[in-house]
Amino acid sequence: MNILNIHGYHGSRQNAAFSALKENRCGNIISPDINYDAVSPEKVREYLAGIIRENDIGLIVGTSLGGFFAAVLSAELGIPVILVNPCLMPFLHLPRLGYTGDIKPFIGLFGNLTGLDSEKTSCIIGGSDDVIDTHDFTENLLKNPRFRVVPDGKHSGATLPLKEYFSGVLRYYSGRRRI
Repeated sequence: MNILNIHGYHGSRQNAAFSALKENRCGNIISPDINYDAVSPEKVREYLAGIIRENDIGLIVGTSLGGFFAAVLSAELGIPVILVNPCLMPFLHLPRLGYTGDIKPFIGLFGNLTGLDSEKTSCIIGGSDDVIDTHDFTENLLKNPRFRVVPDGKHSGATLPLKEYFSGVLRYYSGRRRI
């Protein structure tokens, strides 16, 4: 199975999600470096959609801002997604983190989240996230049996039990379709 792993703002392609996927021996993990400051949100979305098409991606994993793009692409393409502390409202959070680009395209992409399929969406968040303060919205949008809150978890995926969480979610998805 081919998996697309999308890191967060100022994150690394070899983030905690990447490590947890490797530990679970998930198959081929494609994890591109993305400079969110240098590329417009529309171009990031197009770039990631191209990776999905060219590599027959069966699962998308996204952390923080990468979780936003993962959710948008899952809604558009119907591909299962695992979100780690997703920043589903980047138009609110990015300016606080020093982002100086145009936030309007994020607002347009935000509307696509209404197309998320609960059966194809899994999410883990840190209950003590020190960066994203809108996880109540995330929970209301994505609450299902695979939605997990780790009370002491922070924003960094390294503070979350990703290996164990991914293992359970991957079993769920493999029982539902080819992964």
